[in-house]
Amino acid sequence: MQQLLTTTLSGITLGFVYAAFALALVMIWRSTRIVNFAQAPMAMLTTYVALTVIDAGYSYWIGFAAALVAGFVLGAAVEWLVVRRVDSTVEINPVILTLGLFIVFHSVAALVFGSQFRSFPAPFGVRGFEVGDTTIALTGFGVFTILAVLAVLGLLLLLFRFTDVGLRMRASAFNAEVSRLLGVRVGRMLSLGWALAALVGSLSGLLIAGGGLVHPSYMDPVVVYGFVAAVLGGLDSPMGAVAGGLLLGLCLSFVSGYLGSELVAMAALLVLVAVLLVRPGGLFASTVQRRV
Repeated sequence: MQQLLTTTLSGITLGFVYAAFALALVMIWRSTRIVNFAQAPMAMLTTYVALTVIDAGYSYWIGFAAALVAGFVLGAAVEWLVVRRVDSTVEINPVILTLGLFIVFHSVAALVFGSQFRSFPAPFGVRGFEVGDTTIALTGFGVFTILAVLAVLGLLLLLFRFTDVGLRMRASAFNAEVSRLLGVRVGRMLSLGWALAALVGSLSGLLIAGGGLVHPSYMDPVVVYGFVAAVLGGLDSPMGAVAGGLLLGLCLSFVSGYLGSELVAMAALLVLVAVLLVRPGGLFASTVQRRV
C-alpha cells in the first residue's frame, strides 16, 4: 500500500512537470501552427538567467521573474529576427529551423555558462511531507509545481476563449491572409504567440530545475516526454496538455516502480504509438472543423 501511494504521488508530480512543458508546446502550436523543437534549450537559457541573478545575491523570486521576462523577450526576438525571415509557404521549413536553433542554443549555453553541472535552488522544501512516522512522496516544491501549472492552464483558457487577443492569435495561425484582410496585425500576433510560449517554456524550465542540477542538456529528456504528453492530450488543447502530462507521469511512474526504470523510455514510445494509432489528434481533440 505504501509503495502504491508513493508511486502514485511521484507520478502526479512528474506528470505536472511534463504538463508544464506540454503547455508551452500547445501555446506555440495554437498561436503559430509550428512545433518548436527549440523550446527546451530556450527554457534552459532562461533558467541560466535566473541562476545568474540568484548567484549575484538576489532572491529566488527576482531570478524567477527575470527568467520569465527573458523568456518573453527571447521568444519575440526569435520570431522577429529568425523565424519570420524563413519561407513559411513550405510548412516544414520553420520546423527544420527550430531543430537548427536547438543546436545553436545548446552551443551558446555551453560557451557562455559552461558545461559543468550547477545546483539550482528551490523556493520550497524538496523533502516529502511527514505524517507521523511516514514520509509522503510529495514535496513543498511539488505542490508549488502543481499549483503553477494549474494557474498557467487557467490563464491560457481565459486567453483563448474569452479575449480578443486570443481570438486574433488563433485566427492569425489558422489563416494569415484572411486575418490580414480583416485588419489583424498577423506579424504582431505571431510574435506575441512566440513570446508567450517561451514564457511558459521558461516556467517549465524553472520547475524542472528546482532543487536539482542544471547543465546545457538538462532539459533534453523533457522534450521527448513533454511532446508525448502534448500529443497524448492533443496539441490544440491546454486542458489536454495537463491531462496528457498527468496520465503519462502516472504511467511512467508505475512502469519505473514495478517493472524497472530501464523500461520508461520504451513505455513512453508505446504510449505515443498507441495514441497515434487510435486517436491521432489526441485524447482531447475536437472535430476536424476548426472554429476561430
